[in-house]
Amino acid sequence: MQVLEKVGLADRAKHLPAELSGGESQRVAFARAIVKQPKVLLADEPTGNLDEKNRDLLLKLIKDFHQDGNTIVMVTHDLVAAKQAEVILKLEKAQLISQ
Repeated sequence: MQVLEKVGLADRAKHLPAELSGGESQRVAFARAIVKQPKVLLADEPTGNLDEKNRDLLLKLIKDFHQDGNTIVMVTHDLVAAKQAEVILKLEKAQLISQ
């Protein structure tokens, strides 16, 4: 329940998945990913289907997770999300490019 509170969904805890919006579903997925307090989080297009408001909220949650001393490896086409990273590795024409 604490993790649902952290992602702003404690009031939706009793709802079925079909009753959640896309943004809520993404935040639930993030909550499930961090509930066991992993040190590394792998995120594949975490903001891919979100509107701007929900994208920004999820990016804040990811940033908070990182500030707690954890590592995030994120694959994304979302330039806003990518710019949040400390290290960016870009794949271009099958070549790995460090920026």
